[in-house]
Amino acid sequence: MPLVTTKEMFEKAYKGGYAVGAFNVNDMEMVQAIVEAANECRSPVILQVSAGARKYANPVYLRHLVAAAVETTDIPIALHLDHGADFEICKASIDGGFTSVMIDASSKPWEENIALTRKVVEYAHAHGVVVEAELGKLAGVEDDVKVEAHDAMFTSPDEVEEFTARTGIDSLAIAIGTSHGAYKFKPGQDPKLRLDILEEIGRRLPNFPIVLHGASSVPQDKVALVNKYGGAMPDAIGIPESELRKAAKMAVCKINIDSDLRLSFTAAVRQHFAQHPDHFDPRQYLGDARAMMKEEVKHKIINVLGSANKA
Repeated sequence: MPLVTTKEMFEKAYKGGYAVGAFNVNDMEMVQAIVEAANECRSPVILQVSAGARKYANPVYLRHLVAAAVETTDIPIALHLDHGADFEICKASIDGGFTSVMIDASSKPWEENIALTRKVVEYAHAHGVVVEAELGKLAGVEDDVKVEAHDAMFTSPDEVEEFTARTGIDSLAIAIGTSHGAYKFKPGQDPKLRLDILEEIGRRLPNFPIVLHGASSVPQDKVALVNKYGGAMPDAIGIPESELRKAAKMAVCKINIDSDLRLSFTAAVRQHFAQHPDHFDPRQYLGDARAMMKEEVKHKIINVLGSANKA
């Protein structure tokens, strides 16, 4: 099956009360882990590429890794540009074979956000590609996206109808309590999603796919492994998976997951070297990392997204 857009994925997810996982990829092992997990769960999947991944792996390499993954399975796979900073990056990704792009102009003034987003939409739609945009600001750090906590801002339901109508976007990323990165909330806090805002946005945008960024949950077992074998990660928790599952049953059709995968990957590598300090073959420790990440993706598909057996 060739790469697909997210249009049909989201239509089915909205009606079925589940979300599709958008997992960030940086190298071959990550692509393999995610696609193997999705294939075994018979789940549609979105492989997304961030600014950091483009710098690290080169977009051409990543595109061909994804092409190889497509050849090994028949599940629906979309290739998505995460947090495109400008028109040029979005255009290059569209021209390079991406089936979905995000233009993130959420930090810009209202009219500038609309104008830039509309420009990307016009080019993307002319090439059969779908577009995601963002309203509101998530706190945290992810590659080139950096927002201080005091600058974070919930999405206003009063803005969503005008924004989607004037831009023509296909999905909307909103801020309702998630945050980028692994360093989120302190133990003892009670992180919750603003499901009331999500409900109101869903009422104003019926049947319109909503996206959550920064939705990793910071699995404590992986944090413990990282720290056990020489790490120094501070205690941190993310939005509970039960909250994300509620959102997936509502208007949220795409949930971005990155930090949890990095934690799994790093935990496996550190554990491998602690147990086998004499190993030097990358296939040994990267194989362990791929296996642990694969299990984390399967857990998300089955227990958080609800997308198993939806391919």
